[in-house]
Amino acid sequence: MTKPRINMRYLSGSLLLAALMSGCASQSSPQRVAGGEVGGATPAPAAPAAASGERYAMTGDAYPVAPPDVSTVPDAEPRIEQPSRAGNRSTYEVWGETYHVMPDSRGYARQGTASWYGEKFHGYATSNGEIYDMYKMSAAHRSLPLPTFARVTSVNNGRSVIVRVNDRGPFHSDREIDLSYAAAARLGILDNGTGAVRVEAIDPAQWIAERGGGRAAPAATTPVAASREASAAPSVAASPPPAPASNPPGDVIYLQIAALGSAEGAQQLQQRLAGELPHGVRVKSEADVHRVQVGPVSPGQEVQARAELRRAGFPQVFVVR
Repeated sequence: MTKPRINMRYLSGSLLLAALMSGCASQSSPQRVAGGEVGGATPAPAAPAAASGERYAMTGDAYPVAPPDVSTVPDAEPRIEQPSRAGNRSTYEVWGETYHVMPDSRGYARQGTASWYGEKFHGYATSNGEIYDMYKMSAAHRSLPLPTFARVTSVNNGRSVIVRVNDRGPFHSDREIDLSYAAAARLGILDNGTGAVRVEAIDPAQWIAERGGGRAAPAATTPVAASREASAAPSVAASPPPAPASNPPGDVIYLQIAALGSAEGAQQLQQRLAGELPHGVRVKSEADVHRVQVGPVSPGQEVQARAELRRAGFPQVFVVR
């Protein structure tokens, strides 16, 4: 039986929000009460929020009941945003522990354990005042500024997703990031509850420039007002990924599918894909990062190569030359 996640996100309840942002309120309408704990524990009726003293309608986290297929949920699309008005204090304290928020996420890259949070928190305010939607690509982090876009890659299988960090947590010394249900499903860590990942912050300005978009104007952020209605404003939906840019004639490319912290894991992924794909697969290593890239791919082969990678479980790729 997988370890229950009863304590995984309790700290993002009223205690945490009071510590991080006074005035942030709970959801505007009650949520369905579900029983059971993540990991398959015996279902039991959850105490309502009013009876338990918690602001959540469930006492423990749980898998969603009859969840939709999230395999095609698009990655969060990096864009330039101003820091959120809430959730970005330079220091904050939770249960006697002091945490420091980074002034800038550029260059952040860490390897550690990812967990995920689901039904209990779905529909409630995150640390920056948006509404948590477990079916979108979001995440919680203790120290990255809100919001931050980050690429999260599974060390075990090489799958990669891009999430928008808009919440605080997980408050476990052995955890690096807390993923939404959709992100955890895409990385294949739902059943185990946790998984080894590498987290790399994305510089939105560089991301846009590399895709030929120039420097975009900062996107508007959702302010957190003192009233309950303002703090419960819906989160901004992630935009669909842009269409592949056309390449100049004769300009071959490589499609990067993973950046792993394990050389052995990168080599295993290379060997597996070498027998499945018509294109070559190489590993480019730099310090403790091992990038798995497919190619060379000519302009006329890019669409087919991307389709083959999607079938192999890699819907998101980077173009490198």
